[in-house]
Amino acid sequence: MVAPGHVIVAMSGGVDSSVAAALLVQQGYQVTGMMLRLWNEPGTEANNRCCTPDAMAMARRVSARLDIPFYVIDAREIFRQTVVEAFIQGYEQLITPNPCLVCNQHIRWGFLYQRARTIGADYLATGHYARSRRDENGTWQLLRALDSTKDQSYVLHGLDQEQLAHTLFPLGDYPKPKVRELARQFNLPVAERPESQDLCFLGKDDYRQFLTRHASQVQLPGPVLNSNGEKIGEHAGLAFYTIGQRKGIRVASPTPLYVLEKDSARNALIVGPLEKLGANELIASSVHWVSGKVPASSFDATIKIRYRSQDAAGVVTPLPDQKVQVQFENPLRDITPGQAAVFYNDQVCLGGGIIEPKRGLL
Repeated sequence: MVAPGHVIVAMSGGVDSSVAAALLVQQGYQVTGMMLRLWNEPGTEANNRCCTPDAMAMARRVSARLDIPFYVIDAREIFRQTVVEAFIQGYEQLITPNPCLVCNQHIRWGFLYQRARTIGADYLATGHYARSRRDENGTWQLLRALDSTKDQSYVLHGLDQEQLAHTLFPLGDYPKPKVRELARQFNLPVAERPESQDLCFLGKDDYRQFLTRHASQVQLPGPVLNSNGEKIGEHAGLAFYTIGQRKGIRVASPTPLYVLEKDSARNALIVGPLEKLGANELIASSVHWVSGKVPASSFDATIKIRYRSQDAAGVVTPLPDQKVQVQFENPLRDITPGQAAVFYNDQVCLGGGIIEPKRGLL
């Protein structure tokens, strides 16, 4: 019997990628496990949430259990240059970047994908919860996962037609509890391993501590202004605040205050009551369309403005220079520059772009 193809599985030592590899072995693929060694601050190797020595050892154990080859690929420098530097620069530019978007585009479906194709593999597979299919015209579509609580199509919206043609998502049709059950059935040593959803290179720190060490200029204090332009306090550095944030403003007020805007020209944090927070439109740039074709006109869609946000109904209008305008049916509170706005037609992910800052509140 001829194997259906050679597939490289991106392994992390966690339950999802391990079950993905096991399912592909069961389906008859020629499977090779690969794990990326990513950058971390010197001396914090044990705290990297993605490729600790323990995680590497676990991935090796899983590969041995499945009787597949396993390799660790050094991606530290390209990860630092692309993901970590983009993270730091984003905060320096007063946006809230999403490193997972950059990592998937440039590391998994850049560095690792090209490595897989160069050695002759037919496919790259991951433990992401998403699905793909071809429509009646032969165009590849990216679909939400069957388990809506685990769906990761949001962070995969940058995949193109060539990549989707050579990518497998073995977990897309499974709910998470079933994946745990499959891990036990396959007798994998990761069956009870807990999930980690934090940024891998931050280790045990939060992003503020990391930025303090790597971008000291973001600690420039400045005024906190209310929506009338009056100074009501001092902030610790604009990078340490996010649009919509309530906690941590540290300004006395009879009503709760929220971050409305970050004014770089005045190094001012602008805050106000909840009713001033919402916005009913946004502009997104660097827009990618999964089909490879820019829509000819405006269209109705549902839009996610953060990975965990609820879908919001709206109209997407393509603009020149890889931009779109999104007009929402109802105002949204948490439109955050630097995050992605991702567009859907029911289960089909159409594409997305990076939310641009909105200027001129005062």
